[in-house]
Amino acid sequence: MKVQSLDIPDVKLITPDVFRDSRGYFMESFNLKTFCAEFSFRDFVQDNESLSEYGVLRGLHFQRPPHAQAKLMRVVMGEVFDVAVDLRSDSSSFGKHVAVRLNGEKKQMLYVPRGFAHGFLVLSEKALFTYKVDAYYHPESEMALNWQDPDLKIKWPIDEQKVILSGKDLSANCLKVIPHYKQEEWEG
Repeated sequence: MKVQSLDIPDVKLITPDVFRDSRGYFMESFNLKTFCAEFSFRDFVQDNESLSEYGVLRGLHFQRPPHAQAKLMRVVMGEVFDVAVDLRSDSSSFGKHVAVRLNGEKKQMLYVPRGFAHGFLVLSEKALFTYKVDAYYHPESEMALNWQDPDLKIKWPIDEQKVILSGKDLSANCLKVIPHYKQEEWEG
């Protein structure tokens, strides 16, 4: 497993060892001992999965403290444009984002710690997206950050007319008006 820090160093791109042969491939998608050696985190408590079509944008989502979630994401099938926005108000990268393309062929994973909004845009015909979280879903703490907030400067790779959003994501607020928390509050 190779772990690479991105422009915001707390967000990590993970490239697993994939063993391919004439039968297909084998890979370890998660190993607690290996993961603990690389990351400081709480145990993952929930696995989530979504199947989405081209143009579906899910996000930018987060849960307010004390129910914040760290996430480990990967694409099983298809391709997505994956984005994490730093919401830690005392961070030097507050309001900045990182974006990567994840796909089922490369099998890379993205680790996003607590204190970030996260979202992804489907670039393939369909995408099967899975992720682990370290805190249970808490609907009263869930919020969405506006994907088109001009302060975020995210360059989405498809025309905005082709983007498909949920009602929640259509009414998401901009960074200036969402609640702000310091890093220690996100960590709980």
